[in-house]
Amino acid sequence: LQALQAAFRDPSSPMYLAPGTNGPASPGEYELSLQSTESSGVLSDAPSLDQILEQGRTKLVQAGFHHPTIWEQPIAWGDQDSFQHVNNVQYVRYFESSRIRWMMHLGTRLGGPAKAEALSKGKGISLIIKSLNINYRRPVTYPDTLLISHKPILPKEPTQLLDSNSVNIQPPSDPAALLLTSSAFSVSQQAFVAHCHETLVWYDYEKLRKSVPDEEYRTAVWEPYLQKDSAGKE
Repeated sequence: LQALQAAFRDPSSPMYLAPGTNGPASPGEYELSLQSTESSGVLSDAPSLDQILEQGRTKLVQAGFHHPTIWEQPIAWGDQDSFQHVNNVQYVRYFESSRIRWMMHLGTRLGGPAKAEALSKGKGISLIIKSLNINYRRPVTYPDTLLISHKPILPKEPTQLLDSNSVNIQPPSDPAALLLTSSAFSVSQQAFVAHCHETLVWYDYEKLRKSVPDEEYRTAVWEPYLQKDSAGKE
């Protein structure tokens, strides 16, 4: 709530309320008033939505994520619960959408659009999720947009978190396992609001059993993150 109130007081925020004015009675009224204000030029000096989205993408890239894999997740009014913030369960879906985007880019590196489709639909050798753990940092409310991205973690190093208070996840001993970490960044708050740590397993959908990936797959996973300029907009 403190972050939300700060957004109301921040002139650069799209949720800014000038002194002496009242907030909207409904989400629809908020959207209409925002459109009217923008068209009148009152917010001409404030950052545009594209600018604050790009600021968020830059923060994710600085945290080690790959720009093309960033997933944009608009918050719907119905994502909130009776506590008036996005329900914790919703984040599982958000991170799932980001993970599928990451897998599509992985498939493209492995063999183009056809391989990307096969990887996302569980054909041949693909990935299946084994477990996930979400650390919540800040409440999120409507209206907002989250920027989410995934990246792999080296098997022999502890999980490097953006939140020093979080607990490290032990690396897997299973050679068929793949560790991913992901973060959700709130555009309106310009801050990270949640982190997710996942264990995936390479799986042979034809033989219906897990599979140890060969060098081609390992190279495709790590290639964007082992290059100096991997943060570029490729």
